[in-house]
Amino acid sequence: MSAQLYALGRWCFRNRLKVIGVWIALLVVLGGTAVALGPKFSSTFEIPGSSSQEALEKLSMTFPQGAAMTATAIVVAPEGTDIADLRTEIEQGVSDLAGLEVVDNATSPWDEFVSGQVSEDGTAAIIQLQLNVTETPTDAELASITDAGEKLQSQMPAGTEVAMGGEAFNIDVPALSIIEAIGLVVAFIVLFVLLGSLVAAGLPLITAVVGVGVAMGIMLIFSQVADLNSVTPLLAVMLGLAVGIDYALFILSRHRDQLRDGMEVEESAARAVGTAGSAVVFAGVTVFIALLGLGVAGIPFLTVMGVFAALTIVFAVLIALTMLPAFIGLVGERMRPKPRRSTKSQEEPEAPGKRGGLFAWWVGVTTKHPVVTIVAVVLSLGALTIPAAGMQLSLPNAGQNEPGTPSRVAYDLIAEHFGPGYNGPLVVTADIIASEDPLGLVEELKADILALDGVAGVPLATPNPNVDTALIQVIPTTASDDAATALVVEDLKRLGEQWEDELGVSTAVTGYTAVQLDVTAKLSAALVPFAILVVGLSMVLLAAVFRSVWVPVKATVGYILSVGAAFGASTLVFNEGWLKELVNLERGMPLISFLPILVMGILFGLAMDYEVFLVSRMREEYVHGKSAIESIRAGFVASGPVVMAAALIMFGVFAFFVPEGMGPIKQIAFALAVGVMADAFLVRMTLVPAVLALLGDRAWWLPKWLDKLLPSFDVEGEVLTKKLELANWPGDGSLLHADQISVEGVVDPISLKAVPGNVIGIAGPLGARTGLALALSGRLAVTSGRARVVGELVPESASLVRRRTTYVDLAVVPSPVAALEGIEPRAGTVVFVDSVDVVASEAEKQALGRLVEAARGGEFALVVCAGNAAHLEETRPDGIVTVTEAAPVGSNA
Repeated sequence: MSAQLYALGRWCFRNRLKVIGVWIALLVVLGGTAVALGPKFSSTFEIPGSSSQEALEKLSMTFPQGAAMTATAIVVAPEGTDIADLRTEIEQGVSDLAGLEVVDNATSPWDEFVSGQVSEDGTAAIIQLQLNVTETPTDAELASITDAGEKLQSQMPAGTEVAMGGEAFNIDVPALSIIEAIGLVVAFIVLFVLLGSLVAAGLPLITAVVGVGVAMGIMLIFSQVADLNSVTPLLAVMLGLAVGIDYALFILSRHRDQLRDGMEVEESAARAVGTAGSAVVFAGVTVFIALLGLGVAGIPFLTVMGVFAALTIVFAVLIALTMLPAFIGLVGERMRPKPRRSTKSQEEPEAPGKRGGLFAWWVGVTTKHPVVTIVAVVLSLGALTIPAAGMQLSLPNAGQNEPGTPSRVAYDLIAEHFGPGYNGPLVVTADIIASEDPLGLVEELKADILALDGVAGVPLATPNPNVDTALIQVIPTTASDDAATALVVEDLKRLGEQWEDELGVSTAVTGYTAVQLDVTAKLSAALVPFAILVVGLSMVLLAAVFRSVWVPVKATVGYILSVGAAFGASTLVFNEGWLKELVNLERGMPLISFLPILVMGILFGLAMDYEVFLVSRMREEYVHGKSAIESIRAGFVASGPVVMAAALIMFGVFAFFVPEGMGPIKQIAFALAVGVMADAFLVRMTLVPAVLALLGDRAWWLPKWLDKLLPSFDVEGEVLTKKLELANWPGDGSLLHADQISVEGVVDPISLKAVPGNVIGIAGPLGARTGLALALSGRLAVTSGRARVVGELVPESASLVRRRTTYVDLAVVPSPVAALEGIEPRAGTVVFVDSVDVVASEAEKQALGRLVEAARGGEFALVVCAGNAAHLEETRPDGIVTVTEAAPVGSNA
C-alpha cells in the first residue's frame, strides 16, 4: 500500500490543478444541490420490532387518531384570572387551529371525552392537536400552528401566555455558531506553533473543511429519501473537522521534516503520502470500522448515524491523500523550513535542557519511575471512572432544549401547571373486540391503572369507532426521562399480563415515552457486545501492527481507562450538575442514551491513532538496534510533539462544540474532549512509555505461531522506504535476482538469477525445491534474504509478485499437456513449472519443449523444478542455462 500511496501522492502533486478543481467542483455541486433541496431531519428514535413500536404501528391502523403526530398548546391565564373565564376565546382558538391544513383534529380542554386538560388550580388549559403528517413537519406547517397560537394570544387579556409545543415542535435543528469556529482558530494556532508556517498551518484547515463539506452535501441530499436524525449532521461535522485536520497534520509534519533535511519538494510530497499516509489510512480504517460497528446494536437510527459519520472519515482520508499533496505542489518551496541547526549527538534524551526539551524530560521521568507512574495513572483514571456506575441515560425531550425555545417554554409551563408527566404521556392499547361490554371493560381497565403507584391520571380512555381497540392515555407523576417512569411502564406491562389471564384482553404499552424507554433499554443492552467487538478488534489490529502480545493488551487497558474517565466526567457534569456553568448547562439531566456506545466507537478509533503514531516510532527505533529503554525515549521525543498537537486540535474542536451545542452534541462533544485528553496525555504519553519500560524487551515478544496467523500492516511505510533504498538494485536487467533467500524450516539460503530468455532449473527434494519456487513467486513467506522478481521486491511486495508471475505444479494437474499449453507468458514475467520429472509421454515432452523454446527466444524467464538435476537434463539439456540445487534445512548439500 505504501508504494501505491507514493505513486498517488506524486500523481496528485503533478496534476495539482486538476485534483483541486475536481474536489472544489464536487463541493460546489453537492453543496448547491443540498441547499436547493433543503435538509430534512427527524427527531424520532425508534426500534422496529420492539413491543412498543409494534403496538404503535398497529394503533396507527386501528386507531389512527391515537398514533398521529401531536402538538400541544398551553394557555396560562393572567394572574388572578380563572382560565374558565377565557373559555370563549380559547374555544374560538380551538376552531381556528382545527381549520389549519396540517391539523386533523383540535381537542378543547373542556371536551366531554377527555379530562385533566384544565389545571387543578384553574390557571391553565391544554389544547391537544392531532396532525395529518407522517414525517417531521415542515417549517411552514409549524409556522401555521405558531401563527394561530399568536392570534389566540392577541385575542386574550394582557398577561395571558400561549405556548406551542409537544412532539411536533421537539425538533432541535442543528446549527453552527461562532463559538464552534473558535475551535478552528485554536487548531490553527497549534498547527502554526508545530509547523512554524502560516501557509502550512492553513492547509489542514482548508482540506478538512472541504472534506466535511462534501460529506455534508451527500448527507443532506440523502435526508430527502430517508430518516436522518437531527444529531447526525453536527456529529459528522465535529468528527470530520477533528480527524481531517489531524490526518493532514501527520502528512504535512512528515513533509516538512523531509524538506528541512533537504529533500526535493515533489519527492518529499510523494514520500510523505506513502509513509505517513499509510498510517493515516490505517487510522481512518480503525475509526471507520468502529463507527460501522454501531450497527451491532440493531437500531436503525444509530446505524445511519454511524454510517454517515464513517462517510465523513472516508472523505477526511481521501482529501488528505489527494488534495493535500496537490496543495503542496501549489505552495512548492514556500513550505520549506529553515535547515536544522547542528546539534551534538544526544545519548540520554531524558535529561532536562538537552535535545528533546520537555518531551525528553517527561519520557525520562515516566520511564525512570514506571511503577509509580502506572499506579498514579490507573488510580486517577479509575477514580474518575467510579461515578459512571450511576450514569443516567435517556433520549432527549423538550425539557432538555435551550431555555426560550418554543418547545422548552411549553414544556416548562405544562410541568409547572399540570405536572412533569403531562409532557410524556403513556398509551395503553387494548384488544376489546371480544367484549360484550366494551365501555364497561374500558372503565375497568382505567380503574386498575389509576390504582397503580406513579400514575397521576388517565385523561382519555375510549374505544375506537369500530369498537375493536381501546386507547387509554396514562399520565405518570414523573417526567419521561425519570427512572421512576420506567417503573410505571413495567407495572403497566405486569398489569397487562394480569388482564390477559383474568379478562382475556390483550394489551400493549406504547406512545412516544414508551418507545424511548425501549430504545434506551436496547442501547444499554448493546453496550457489552459492542465493547467486546471493539476490544477484540483493537487486540487483533495492534498485535498485527506491532507484532507483539503485550502492546495490544496495554493499549486496550489504556483505552478502557480513557472511556471510563469520559463516562465518569460526563456523569458528574451532566447527571449531577458539577461545574455545569462551564459547559453552559442549566441543570443536571440524563445523558443521551446512545452516548456510551457512540463515544466508545469514536474514542476507540482515536485512541488507536495515537497508539500507532507514538508506539510505531518506538518499535522502529527498537528494530534498528537501540535498547528497549533507548527506543522508548527516542521514539517519544520524535513523535510526541505531533501526537500532542493532534490531541490539542482534537480537544479544541470537540470542546468548542460544548458551550452552544444542541443538547446531545454538547454531551457527546464533552465526553470526547475529556476522553481525548485522558487518552493522549495520561494513557499514551504517560502510561504507555512507563509500561513499555517496565516490560523491556518482552514488550516486543510474539509467539511464532501467532506471528504466522496475523496479517501484516505496513503503517509506517517501511516497504516504501526499502523499495526506494533498493531502487537501483541489482541493476543488471534481471527478471529474477535472489540473494540468500531462505524459508525457515523449508530451504536454506540460496542465490540465483535469470534474465529475459533464460531457462533455469531448481533441483532438490519436494519441500525444498517447491518451497523455493513458491517463495520466489510470492506464494510463500520468505524468512531472510532479499530478491527482486519482475521488478518487485520479495518479501516486501510478495502480493504484486504473485499477481505478475505464473506457477504450475505438473504433479497436481489433471493433464500436464493442457497445463503447459495453457500457459500464456507475457513479456517481463517469470513462469515457474514444478515437478517436470512427471513428464513422461512424448506429447508432454513436446509441450514442455515448446515452452522452453518460447522462453529462450522470448522476453520472459522460465524456471523448471524437478527432484534432481538428472531429471532436468533429461527433459531438455540444451535449454537449461543453469541448475541450482535447493537444499533442505539441516542438510549439508
